Amino acid sequence: MPPVLTRLSILAAVLALGACASSGAARVAGPTTPTVLDSWSSRVEVVAQPDQIRLAPHPTGLSGNQARALAELHARWSLAEGGMITVAAPTGTQGAGAYRVSADARAFLIAQGTPADRVRLVGYDAAGAADAPILVGFDQYVALTPRCGEWTALNRSASNQPYSNFGCAVSANMAAQAANPEDLLRARPMDPADTGRRTTVIGKYRNGEVTSTAKDDQASGAVSTAVQ
Repeated sequence: MPPVLTRLSILAAVLALGACASSGAARVAGPTTPTVLDSWSSRVEVVAQPDQIRLAPHPTGLSGNQARALAELHARWSLAEGGMITVAAPTGTQGAGAYRVSADARAFLIAQGTPADRVRLVGYDAAGAADAPILVGFDQYVALTPRCGEWTALNRSASNQPYSNFGCAVSANMAAQAANPEDLLRARPMDPADTGRRTTVIGKYRNGEVTSTAKDDQASGAVSTAVQ
């Protein structure tokens, strides 16, 4: 057999053995070893700070000043991408002022654009106090970043190990840039799928038609013909 054919035969045999060896169970990746950067990211603490206003009870319902305070609270809630707004009305008190103001406050927030399922009306024990306020607020999340700047002598690294402050600035800057620190705690829910579009695409695919959307001449990027 010529030498070239011999080498080709050996290469084919090696590839066949490799294919047989890879036909078994898939390799499962093991846990990743944490790095120095991971230790700094775990030091970023996200805490909830309540943003709350107190409304005095009025027999006639919500006053003008209270409406302005609620509008400012709603603006802060929108900016912070807040979650649930709680309207806590005192219980065990005499008079309908607390009930009127709490109901008006919930209706006002919904009128401002807050979804109705995100404004919760609850009660709290006021111990019979006639002037107990109505508490309206939400939890605003803030990120507490680690303190950086404790540098060591960078020109002395005989052990070839990262310095003690390595990765602190990266973790602190990433946490400070988060528009809503609550995203560092949990993922946001996904929007529902577009079932109508999915049905249209699947129907076209089954009929052998083009599934992409129609081409828009204005979005093609072609240079239009100018009048000379």
